[in-house]
Amino acid sequence: MNPRISFHWWAPAFFVAFFAVGISYWQIPYAKLSLPDSLIGMGLLVVSVVAGVTRAFAKSRLLPVIFVVGAAVPCAVFARVVVDGMRDPTSHNLWPIELVIAAVVGLIASSAGALIGSVPALLSRQGSSDQNDR
Repeated sequence: MNPRISFHWWAPAFFVAFFAVGISYWQIPYAKLSLPDSLIGMGLLVVSVVAGVTRAFAKSRLLPVIFVVGAAVPCAVFARVVVDGMRDPTSHNLWPIELVIAAVVGLIASSAGALIGSVPALLSRQGSSDQNDR
C-alpha cells in the first residue's frame, strides 16, 4: 500500500472527532463538569464511528487510527482548559488529571471503533485466502 494514499485520512478524522466531542463538552457550564461523565454521549459515539470508518475505508493501520482519533478527546478538553484559564486562571487547577482521564476515554472509544472497523479487512483477507486455496 502506498503510504501517501492513506496519509490524508488523519486530518478530517481528527477534526470531526474533535468537534463532535468539543461542541457538546464546551456547552456544559464549568460548575457542572465532571469527568468522565461529561464526555460520555454522542461525541464519543462519533469518535468510535470515525475510527471505524477510517480503519475500514482508508485502510489505515490500527494503532495510528486509535491514537490520532483518540487524541481528539483530550485536545477538546485542553481547548476548554485554555479558554477557561484565560477567563479565570484559578479554574482547572487539576488540568493534567483532566487530560489523562480524557485520553483514556478517547483511547477506549477509538479502540472500540477501530477494532470494529478492522472486521471488513479481516473478512476480505479471509475471503481472498479461500479463493487462493481453490
